[in-house]
Amino acid sequence: MELLIAKNPDEGSSLPYLLRIPLAGVPILRARDVWPRTNAVYCHPVADEEWPTKPEIVERIELRVCERRGAAIDIVATRSRENRSQIVFTKARGRDMVFWQSPRTRTQSRPNTAPSRSKASGIAELEIVVDAHERYAYSFTQQRARTTKQALPCGDYAVVSDGKIVASVERKSAADLLSSMTSGRLRYAMADLASLPRAAVVVEDQYSTMLASKFVSAKDAADGLAELQVRYPTVPIVFAQTRKLAEEWTFRYLAAAMTWISGDSDAMNSTATLPAKKPPATGPSNTVIRAWAREHGYTVADRGAISREIREKFAADTTT
Repeated sequence: MELLIAKNPDEGSSLPYLLRIPLAGVPILRARDVWPRTNAVYCHPVADEEWPTKPEIVERIELRVCERRGAAIDIVATRSRENRSQIVFTKARGRDMVFWQSPRTRTQSRPNTAPSRSKASGIAELEIVVDAHERYAYSFTQQRARTTKQALPCGDYAVVSDGKIVASVERKSAADLLSSMTSGRLRYAMADLASLPRAAVVVEDQYSTMLASKFVSAKDAADGLAELQVRYPTVPIVFAQTRKLAEEWTFRYLAAAMTWISGDSDAMNSTATLPAKKPPATGPSNTVIRAWAREHGYTVADRGAISREIREKFAADTTT
């Protein structure tokens, strides 16, 4: 499997190279350079016919990985240096654009910065479903999001499209992570999360805190975490350092997932659907039943459950 780079026969073009990516359905790309060394390389898709009959090959790059993931193609070369890159298909000013980038050319986020209040992935307001059983849930008041509470089959926060869960995030404190990992509960939770198109576990602490626990040895904690990541590679465990940053990361991750599904036809092959909300209870209120019981000489407490016997007698009297 090779990435072929040829000289563009159109001498008047500002993009002097042609890229041929070994993936079906990917067009030939005109490119400004042969590798994104210092800056992202601008590319332009063209018809397959532009590939010359007898191309002047500039470079053949043997690839270990060449896989399309949504709107991007991950490329990993077999060589030891300058081996990782990504070709990203995007839009700017209403036009389709393609950029070839590498880890060196991407802008890296700075540590110890406050969470941004800007919208995530271009979404004006993200709707996040919060699990009804989640205690001390994130409110997302600092993010451009609104929340609804509903029982989730897995995870604590999710985004939904057409009744299907697109992505879900499980929230953990360091203590809860260790407890659920040593008891085996986390393994089952991650198995559920792995069935979704995208899922992650976010930890409101640092990795070093987990290793410094008084109840679990550093070796057991590190080995347990490593085993889980190998077993479930599609469910990353992210240490976000603080609760505030974990909330921000969750918001950004879920927004990115919603944007991702719009460009990937296979994204909705989810095995989990959002359970339907239970219909509201119908029938007379407890206040009405208590009033009827007292009127008919029965003793009932002002608060608490009403016995089945009283309810049955009320039903028999009011339906006849």
